[in-house]
Amino acid sequence: MNKMRLNRVGEEIKKKLSILLQRELKDPRIGFVTVTDVEVTSDLQMARVYVSIFGSAEQRKVSLEGLHKAKGYLRTEIGRRIKLRHTPDLVFKLDQSIDYGNKIDSILREISTDEGKRNHE
Repeated sequence: MNKMRLNRVGEEIKKKLSILLQRELKDPRIGFVTVTDVEVTSDLQMARVYVSIFGSAEQRKVSLEGLHKAKGYLRTEIGRRIKLRHTPDLVFKLDQSIDYGNKIDSILREISTDEGKRNHE
């Protein structure tokens, strides 16, 4: 399938899911969840939804479980809002890139602080 169309479908799913998670999903387990990316397979059968969840490791686990439980509702709502012949199955994955970026940032700050101390000695 055309790569451009896959990207457009992924972006549409990302927008609709973000709105659904912010405004319409009432599950108390799902905390501060942000949809960071959606990758759709070439046959539109599956969409990997990468989410960033604010909170501790336990809160992330509980929120991810809540998302898995709400998958049917979310898929149905996406199917209503986006006109596709077949609505892709949603697979939620935790996006580790923000945590990884924060870790690299803290390491760079530590290196910068160490070099600053050495230059003043």
